[in-house]
Amino acid sequence: MDTAAGRVSALSFPRNGKENQVNRSTPNNRLALVLTLVIAALSSAHASTPEPVHATAAHNEALVRKAFIDWSAGNGTVFALLSPDVVWTVHGSGSVAGTYQGVDAFVEGAAAPLTRRLARPLVPKVHAIWAVGDTVISRFEAESTTTGGRPYTNQYVWIFRMEDSVVVEAEAFLDLAAYDKVVAENTAR
Repeated sequence: MDTAAGRVSALSFPRNGKENQVNRSTPNNRLALVLTLVIAALSSAHASTPEPVHATAAHNEALVRKAFIDWSAGNGTVFALLSPDVVWTVHGSGSVAGTYQGVDAFVEGAAAPLTRRLARPLVPKVHAIWAVGDTVISRFEAESTTTGGRPYTNQYVWIFRMEDSVVVEAEAFLDLAAYDKVVAENTAR
């Protein structure tokens, strides 16, 4: 009887009626075996996640972070990371919502209608950048002044899927009503 727990332990009584030395040490052996299996499973799980996945995420995050730093300093934009064949989806129900095939289609169809109505380039302020595998997520706000002299500010979340250091797929979430208002109320330059 296991007096601490107040119950009979099947591990302390041999099943064949004879005293068995193995059964007396079984709880410790089983604990050791379980711990060994857990450690082996964890080691195996870690080993099955290739290190390049982590390295790829860190590399992609660094590329996107640097592109945002350069953009905010007026030295280029994140668009320099786009593959010529990028597939860019703007989510929502505004005038530019949809999927654009290729960088030229995206720039002309979604970016230029806004940027042509801004007196100066957008300046981003990054709130967070996360990377997992080949995906990089950026949350930022950007501001500028419209050609009509009014401020423009918007919040963005961009999700990039990258291959070989370039963005091959992108998804954008933003306030399309604010975007559409700038396009409707300002003259293109």
